[in-house]
Amino acid sequence: MEPTIETRAEQPYVSIPIQARLSEWGQVNALIGEVFGWLAQRGIAPAGALFYRYHSVTDDVLTVEVGVPVDGPVEPDGRVKSGSKPAGRYAVLMHRGHPDRIRETFAHLDEWAAETGAEWDLTDGVWAGRFESYLTNPEVTPDPADWETEVAYRLRD
Repeated sequence: MEPTIETRAEQPYVSIPIQARLSEWGQVNALIGEVFGWLAQRGIAPAGALFYRYHSVTDDVLTVEVGVPVDGPVEPDGRVKSGSKPAGRYAVLMHRGHPDRIRETFAHLDEWAAETGAEWDLTDGVWAGRFESYLTNPEVTPDPADWETEVAYRLRD
């Protein structure tokens, strides 16, 4: 399956940022409930799927946000920050299967970019838009082998 190119509008979200090594990824996953709990306490409905926004990888430390889209700007509070997915063109590829294998999808996107000359919107090691959106509800589909995760990288203008 090849990536598709999609032009996307800006999308507000709330998130909790974190820095972690892959060996500490449980700390990242643990933030999911906190973000959804924060939204529920304020009566704010999600406007899309849970996502991870990757900013950078330095010395095996990932700077990432665990976020959820919302319909409009939200006042940040404590650990929960507000932000927005930037508008622009994205290379989008669906990952089907266990999230532990998502690096295969990342590699496929990188190979596609090398073959086509596509350039990621990346400056000094910081991504303008690199998202991993979890489209499957684990309560409905508990087997991770059946999950779908959208991977979207913003293309340089």
